[in-house]
Amino acid sequence: MTPTTSAAEEYAALLNRVRRDRRVLGLVLSGSRARDGVATDRSDYDVYLVVEDGAGPLTALSRRDALLDVVVLPLAEFRTHALAGSGTEWNRYAFAHAKVVKDTADGLIGELVAAKGALTREEAAALAPGFLDAFLNSAYRCVKSARDGQVLAAGLDAAEAVPYFLTYVFALHNRVRPYNKYLSWELRHHPLSRPEWSHDHLLPLLAEVLTPSAPVAIRRLFTELEPLARGWGHGAVLDDWGDDLLRLRVGAGVGVPRQPTNSPS
Repeated sequence: MTPTTSAAEEYAALLNRVRRDRRVLGLVLSGSRARDGVATDRSDYDVYLVVEDGAGPLTALSRRDALLDVVVLPLAEFRTHALAGSGTEWNRYAFAHAKVVKDTADGLIGELVAAKGALTREEAAALAPGFLDAFLNSAYRCVKSARDGQVLAAGLDAAEAVPYFLTYVFALHNRVRPYNKYLSWELRHHPLSRPEWSHDHLLPLLAEVLTPSAPVAIRRLFTELEPLARGWGHGAVLDDWGDDLLRLRVGAGVGVPRQPTNSPS
């Protein structure tokens, strides 16, 4: 690599090399370069190379710099990478919308990438109730902290509620929650099924969660979500909260957190 080499040139050189190497079973392009309209002039190429088990020194292809981020995985490891129970579940969205540039003759790499990039109905059904409950827990903590004048705690609880909310909503669609960087792109290019979760409605509401009006925004998220969650069959999760749900509904009476009475003037 020379100081004037571009990311595109480095990627092209890598692609040319691995296309001729039979030990490399697959090349998967992820990140910004795999999502139309996201990449900038500063974007690197995020690449997964799937190699034969026991392929030997191909780990020399691993690389991480400003131009290329190359992860080399033996096929046996790639089969479970990013799936539930692998310890790398955090990386699952990397394979949503990823492009399989090199594949085996039987399309194995493409099948594995497709399985990683979306939830099965069984996975979604197992995940969704727990994340709904986690959202309710953080939302409830937010409004209680606001009631007690705990401004920082209310804001932190509200921010903590957002990943649970998004994971739940995307799971309802058998989809993996996108990384924050790609949330706007995802909602524009692959909209969710409800107007409450459209790009132009949901993103401003999530932005409000990061302001002193966090309790108000959290209540709106919950109030819009509740009838939909019941429609998806998760009423029991909601009802387990009993009368505490009353605090979460719009109009419950606690808005922007008040300052503690003993705060310095």
